[in-house]
Formats: sequence, structure tokens, C-alpha cells
Amino acid sequence: MTVWRYCHGYFKEALAKITEKDVTSFVVQLVIFILVCAVAGVLIGILSLVPIVGILVGIVGRLVELYGLIGIILCILVFLGVIK
Repeated sequence: MTVWRYCHGYFKEALAKITEKDVTSFVVQLVIFILVCAVAGVLIGILSLVPIVGILVGIVGRLVELYGLIGIILCILVFLGVIK
């Protein structure tokens, strides 16, 4: 299973939980995306202290933050009813 298929599957499941104009499901999904980014950021920050691994960990960190940003944007669009 490729990373894209995994991410697409997760976004599809996460966005299916959000209904248009339902604030509770919207806030829950936003908190999940923010917590995932925060925990991953802390772990990546600790791992980046190792000099050799720092560059690779930095790249992975940027991908995780991009993943979280895309998830947050999609949550907002589903909540507003722009996409279904």
C-alpha cells in the first residue's frame, strides 16, 4: 500500500465523519489533526538533534505538516459544504 493510498483512505474516513454545519464533528476532526501534527512535531524535533539523521527527519517533518494542513483545509471545506 502506498503512502498516498493510505493518506487518501484516512482523509476519506475522517471527512466522512464530518457533516455539513455540524460543529461538534468539525471540532473533533480539527483537534485530531492538530494533535497529530503537534505530537509528530515534538518527536521530529527530538530526532532532529542527531546530526546525520537531522536532514531526513526534517523532510519527514515537512511532509507531516503538509499532511495536517491538507486535512485541516479539507475539514473546513466539508464543513462549509463546498465539497462532499
